[in-house]
Amino acid sequence: MNRVALVVIARNEAGRIERLLRSVAPWVDEMVVLDTGSTDDTPALARAAGARVGHYTWADDFAAARNAALDLAGADWHLVLDADEWLVEGGLFLRELKGLRPDFVGTVRLENHSGPDGSVRTVERLTRLLPGSVRYEGKVHEQPAHALPGRATPLHVEHDGYLPAALVAKHGRNRRLLREAVAISPADPYLWYQLGKDASVYDEHAPAEEAFAQARSRMTGQEPWLIDLVVRRLHGLTRLGRHEQGLEVALAEKAACGGSPDFHFACGGLLLDWTGRAPEQAAMLLESAEACWRRCLEIGERPDIPGAVLGRGGALAAFNLALVCEGTGRLEEARELRGRYALEATGLRT
Repeated sequence: MNRVALVVIARNEAGRIERLLRSVAPWVDEMVVLDTGSTDDTPALARAAGARVGHYTWADDFAAARNAALDLAGADWHLVLDADEWLVEGGLFLRELKGLRPDFVGTVRLENHSGPDGSVRTVERLTRLLPGSVRYEGKVHEQPAHALPGRATPLHVEHDGYLPAALVAKHGRNRRLLREAVAISPADPYLWYQLGKDASVYDEHAPAEEAFAQARSRMTGQEPWLIDLVVRRLHGLTRLGRHEQGLEVALAEKAACGGSPDFHFACGGLLLDWTGRAPEQAAMLLESAEACWRRCLEIGERPDIPGAVLGRGGALAAFNLALVCEGTGRLEEARELRGRYALEATGLRT
């Protein structure tokens, strides 16, 4: 029978470590927490929740810390989570791993809570279930290094590390490491993408655009995070008031991103914002924005696309359309859309 272990690196996570450990404890053989220098009660709380706690001197290298935690666990299967995450579904699958050969890596559905009140939900699939021999590479935004086949698992994890208070606590933590990594490997588009993403999370859109442009110029166009980059880039250009450049980006990326409701939602936002800068073109721009949001509804939700925001293929697009219809005197259509929005919003909460 295989041993299955939860593996966590943590620092000053007293407010959240118990939530994570309670969510996973019934399903694994062991929980290992590697503390990287807490000054709060994280180690004591982790032990009280049933984890084996180790200590590690932080060296500005996430892969090194992850690998030290994996070495400490030494199980056949490792579920790698962070303290600001917790398991929602899939516990029975973790038990089934006892009888499955560790010859694949598994992805989990990760749902991120963000926005001022946590109501914005983005979905992605990340590789977090690893055979015992797999280790990480990369000082920041580390990735498991392997040549094994991947498998989507029923594990569903939620994450609240993008809420405002958490972002304040982490501000600047990764930026320095990313800049150092880019200086060493300037041809790596993923590092540029992560640098841009880090800036965009903090609404620092000018440096985000610079990094995203650098990333895009180095990409093959087949990267799974292409759509997320483009959507974030369109949002940033909108916030910067660089609408014409945003339109150029949208037209250039339409072939690659046209199946994403998030892409069309961002295009609609760009065009709507543009109406305030170009009142003489407002009617045309508003009509085009409406077409973008209708396209969102035609596509529907696409949670399989990395970085997708729940609602942009339904409730959020319908809400925007209802506002446009009300503003242009189409009250019956607005009421119909609001009814649909209410139904989908209820679905989002369940």
